Amino acid sequence: MIVEHRTYTLKPLRTRDFLALYERAALPLQQKYLGRLVGFFVSEIGPLNQVVHLWAFDSLADREQRRAAMEADPLWAPYVDALRELDVMLQQETKLLRSVSFSPV
Repeated sequence: MIVEHRTYTLKPLRTRDFLALYERAALPLQQKYLGRLVGFFVSEIGPLNQVVHLWAFDSLADREQRRAAMEADPLWAPYVDALRELDVMLQQETKLLRSVSFSPV
């Protein structure tokens, strides 16, 4: 299993705007195609204005297939356009994590 760990750094005071758009437009598609949401978080201490979400996949191939299907959905492009128009994103970081034998996840 692998876990995709995404961190979005947002413009100050824009986290609520991002979360509202994400929950309305992106989350339903990601739940449909990506499936296993491990967690979705906002930073409270340390670097602020960050949103972190974790998604579990069986393998890299599983991730690639699921993301390709999501990106092909005709509702995905309008979300990406709306996100660009909202202009809240400063940085995106994506990590792929591999679980070890004793990990509960």
